[in-house]
Amino acid sequence: MSEIIIGVGAIVEDDKGRILLVKHKPERKGYWQGKWICPGGQLNLGETLEDGARREVKEETGLDIDIRKLLLPFERIVHEGRKTTLHVIYIDFMARAVGGEFAPASDVGQGRWVTRSEMRGIWGELHEDTQRLMKLAGII
Repeated sequence: MSEIIIGVGAIVEDDKGRILLVKHKPERKGYWQGKWICPGGQLNLGETLEDGARREVKEETGLDIDIRKLLLPFERIVHEGRKTTLHVIYIDFMARAVGGEFAPASDVGQGRWVTRSEMRGIWGELHEDTQRLMKLAGII
């Protein structure tokens, strides 16, 4: 690992207050494999944070979003022995789905809308970074 990744994404709510979670296809592998996460990905050079979050949500889900609020950034550093294998700075937003239709992209195998109470029931199925994001946002 030779670079720090800026990850952008969103906690996307629908008009009923449900939150969209996605899960990557198993063959994609990687750090977030097998757990529910919020849509997002890597910020591109020259792209604003908001534009990056909108693009990533659209690419992964087919949904258009309205950015509502910037959440407190946080980071994840993963070490294997003395080697750093992943360093991500997460910059996420609260957002509302305003258009499009949910259609998982090639790397997203599943998606589901969950209420806050349903989220408590699947808490252990969320990636720990997503759990942290939900706490920062006051969802849980």
